[in-house]
This record gives sequence, C-alpha cells and structure tokens, in this order.
Amino acid sequence: MSALIRHTSTIAGFTVISRIFGFVRDMLLARVLGAGLAADAYQLAFTLPNTFRRLFAEGAFSVAFVPMYSRKLADEDGEAQAAKFANDVLSVFIWVLFGFSALAMIAMAPIIYGLASEYQSVPGKFELSVFLSRVIFPYLFFISIVAMLTGLLNARSRFAPGAIAPILFNLTLISGIIGGWYWRGASDDDIKVVYVLSAAVALSGFVQMVYLWWAVRRAGLKLHIGVPKLTPEVKRLGIIILPATFGAGIYQISQFVDTFFATSLPQGSLTLLKMADRLNQMPLGIVGIALGTAILPMLSRHIQSDNPGEAQRLQANAFEMATLLTLPAAAALAICAPAFVTAFFVGGKFKPEDGVIMAQITMALVAGLPAYVIVKILNPGFFARSDTRTPVYTALAALTFNIGLNVWFIWGLGWGIVGLAGATALSASLNCLLLYAVLHRRGWFRFNGRLALRIWRQLIATAAMSALLWWLMDLLSGHFGGAVIERVWSLVALVGAGLAVYGAVGWLVGAVDRSEIELLLHRRRATPETASSIETNS
Repeated sequence: MSALIRHTSTIAGFTVISRIFGFVRDMLLARVLGAGLAADAYQLAFTLPNTFRRLFAEGAFSVAFVPMYSRKLADEDGEAQAAKFANDVLSVFIWVLFGFSALAMIAMAPIIYGLASEYQSVPGKFELSVFLSRVIFPYLFFISIVAMLTGLLNARSRFAPGAIAPILFNLTLISGIIGGWYWRGASDDDIKVVYVLSAAVALSGFVQMVYLWWAVRRAGLKLHIGVPKLTPEVKRLGIIILPATFGAGIYQISQFVDTFFATSLPQGSLTLLKMADRLNQMPLGIVGIALGTAILPMLSRHIQSDNPGEAQRLQANAFEMATLLTLPAAAALAICAPAFVTAFFVGGKFKPEDGVIMAQITMALVAGLPAYVIVKILNPGFFARSDTRTPVYTALAALTFNIGLNVWFIWGLGWGIVGLAGATALSASLNCLLLYAVLHRRGWFRFNGRLALRIWRQLIATAAMSALLWWLMDLLSGHFGGAVIERVWSLVALVGAGLAVYGAVGWLVGAVDRSEIELLLHRRRATPETASSIETNS
C-alpha cells in the first residue's frame, strides 16, 4: 500500500494546489458574472471541449494507451519498442484530433441547437453560445496531446508533471477573468468578460501542452511526429479504444443529457449546476483522479505478471483510501454547503437567492461522491485486463436510469435543477454497484471482511464529525456572510473542528491502518539508505 499512498500523495498534493486556484477562479467568476445570460453561454461553451476531453483524451485513450505502453516498457528492449509505439500513436493521434476539432467548429451551430435550443428564446444567448464555443474548442486539441504526454510519464511512475498542468490551466483562466473584468470597466458588459475568458481557455491548453512536452523531454523521452501509419499496434490500440470510447461516451452522453435538461430550466440553472459541481469536484478531483491515475499502471503490471493476489490487495487498498476520504467529505459538504456557498460565492453579481439554490444542488450532488470516486477505482480492474466492454454495459444501464429519473424528478415532481443533481448521484451509485457485482462474480475483486470492518469504523468517525458540524453550523450561522475576516475565521473553525474530530475518532476506532501511517512516518525520518531498505521490505 505504501507505493500506492506515495504516488497518490504526489498527484493529490499538486491537485490540491490546482483545486485551490480553481476555487479562486470560480469565486471570481461568480462575483464578476453572476448567474445570467453571459455566464450560461460561457458554461455551455466550456462544457463541449471539456466533455470530449473526458470522453476521449483522458477517458478512452488513456485507459487503452497506458496499459499497452506499460507492457512494452516491461518487455526486453522495452525502451525502443515503447518509443516507437509512442511515436506511431502520436503521428496518427494528432491528425485525428485536428480533423475532429475542425469539423466540430464548422458544425457548432447545430451542435449548440441540439443541446440548448431553448437559448433561442433569449435574444442573443444562442448566438453568443455558438461564438464562444468556437473560440474555446481548440482547447480540446491541445489538452488531448497533454493527456497522451501525461500517460507516457504516468507509465514511468512520473506523476507530478501531469498533476501540475491543471495549475497552469487555472492560473491562465484567473488571468482571463481579471483581464475581462478590467476591459469591462464601468460598462457592466458581461460579454466582454466572456470573450477574454474564452480566449484564455484555448490559450491554457497550449500552455499545458508546452509544459508537458518539456517535461517529457526532461524525462529523456524524445517524441517525433512523422507520417501517420496504421501499424498493427496502432490498429490494436484503436480496437481497444473503440469500445472504451462508447463506454466513456455513455457517461459523457449523460453529461450532455444533464446539460440539455439544465438549459430548459430558468436562466442561470446551468451556471448554478456547474458551480455546485465545482464544490463536488474538489474532493473528487483530489481523491478520485489521484487514485484512478495511480492504480491503473500498477494494476496493469500485477496482471501482466500473473499476480492476482497483489491485484486484489491493490484494489482493496485503493477502495479503503477512497472511502476514508470521501465519506467524511460527502457528509461535510452536505451539511456545510450553505456556509461554503455563502462565504465563498455570494457577493458582487452572485445574489443570496442564487446561493440558496446552489447549496441545495451541492447537497444533492455530494450524495453520490463516494460512488463517483469508487467507479474510478473499479474501472481499472477491467481496463487493465483489456476489458473495455463491461463498463459500456454498466454505464448504459446507469444512463437509462439517469434519463428516467431526470424526467420524473424535473417534470413529474417539479424538483427542477436540484432534482437533476439528485438523479446524477443516484445513477452514479447504480453504476458503482453494477461494476462491483461483475468484478465479484468474475473473481477479480472481492469485498472482504477486513475491508468491510474498516469502512464501518470510517462511518463511525464520519457520524461523530457530522454531529459536531451540525451543531457548529447552527452556532456560527450568522458569521458566514459577514466581513471577509469573519467569513475566514468561521470557516476555519468549521473545517478545523471537523477534521480534528474525524481524525481523532478515526484513529481511536481504527478507521485508518495505523501500521501504514507509522511506516510512512518512519520512512520520512529515515536516511536514504534506510528508506531504501524499508521500501524493499514493505
């Protein structure tokens, strides 16, 4: 477990920094734009390349490319084979990306109409959405190259550069918001802000690509873009990617379905949903992406060496780490959402009534937070075995369930955007249960008594923390919307007390593996020689 913790900590550490900058970005965006016409148009425009990025570059491509590249590295004369494979893939990949991006930009108007036809009822909103989408879409080209370069480094257990790149993204967007706000001046023209911000999104992709290319060169890898050739290995990669794309595509289609429903609701609904999802994405990005990124190459190596026992142990450890962090995060966000939204977002053009709805959306979304993260741990169990079909079927079932719930919650029960968020959480939980059921039936991963006992102890610690937070929320309720210093100390007290109680109760009841913590602490104090010995014996 020590290697998993070390790699996850590296990714999570830089991801925390990125999420902090992302939080600053969203605070500025909320206060500068609020939840109006320009904000909705920007959120829709950014949804398109971001969804395709998750679908292909960081979804299907990564889960197919990293295991194949890792296996080539493990072979005799692996460096030469891996380098040739990477160059062949890059030479084809870059032209596929260019062609897809060009076609999407040409067809942007009908794409936006399919997602948000209701925007035509608001003068100028549809046209603005189309224009911003075309400005932002080149981001997909750059960030897809970033995903491939990150995969090369991750396969070599160099996780830091890929985790640093999002920091550059957020810094570029913060600069764009400030630049747009300065250009707007006293005119109060939000369209000027989204013009600059959309250009900053495209620029951020280029900045990240340049940085990752430098990191790859620094790691001693030399990539060359040549004449595209469909070699047998590239064809095999394509065959693996195809069902993985459909699997990830089903999940991303559900994102488009949610966007479609959100754009049919009152103005500002899409913006409030995306803002609430940022709070949900804070622990999801730190824990889920870190664990999912770290576990795939390690799991692939265990399976390649025909070591099912180590593969089971690795996934159990990842499952335990996921619940250790996401159970308290979900409970804390659900209880403290009104405090976080009021303190961080309400102000400027973001009104208190917007904050109330955003807090309700956040509460609904985080109900599925453990499931969102656990899915990222269970999926590699299939991908590492080159089984990309099973996640397709489970995701399809979850999508069908999600659409049915959306119709019922939004139109049947009239729960609006909050109902949409609840449907998302429930469908993610269903997907998680289905994935585990298949892994269990095939004997690839079993939920044993030790893991169940550990999670039970984590739930005890979470319950103790929740009781304290509930009491503090009532005690400090008048301070979350006060002056800046008042907001800061009240949130620090809230978060600090929650962390202290969860950590103390968790330690007492055994919610965390004490031996692993003691091993890590001993390694930090050890000399390089001693640390090497510990690593060998662990």
